[in-house]
Amino acid sequence: MLSRSKPVALAVVLALTAAVPVAGQTGRGTAGCAPDAKTANLNFTLKDLDGRDVTLSAYKGKVVLLDFWATWCAPCKVEIPGFIELFSKYRSQGLQVLGFAVDDPVPALKAYAKEMGMNYPVLVGQGRNDVLEAFGPMVGLPTTLIIGRDGRICSRHMGFTPKDRFERDIRTLLTNLL
Repeated sequence: MLSRSKPVALAVVLALTAAVPVAGQTGRGTAGCAPDAKTANLNFTLKDLDGRDVTLSAYKGKVVLLDFWATWCAPCKVEIPGFIELFSKYRSQGLQVLGFAVDDPVPALKAYAKEMGMNYPVLVGQGRNDVLEAFGPMVGLPTTLIIGRDGRICSRHMGFTPKDRFERDIRTLLTNLL
């Protein structure tokens, strides 16, 4: 599990792994996702900030931006406004943004989400190593996955990634219906 006690090590890992592509990310198929892309394990039910159940498999058929982050992560804080903008812009076209807060308690998450103006569901990840393992490896934060409508992981970004890079991936997947 990532922790607040290792910010220097995390910064080094982030610098070394920024925007690492998933296997097969180049040479994408006609749906905007590599033909050999791994299927995401969406068989998880998590709690949101209000304690409601959120089942990941309910988002199959949408393009999902799944962001693994923490309140203490500086690059995460820089990326979040871009996710807010992308969700506002593309929600009606089938984009779902989900924030997975890796290790902060709910009161801290609620305050942070309010301060940042997060307009998408924030999922409570504290104690959910099973989810981190299913979508890993999580060598640093932020780690963000773009999951296609068919449930395949079309791209993985580790470390800070500019909003325009996410937007290119998202637009391609939204315009290529299955």
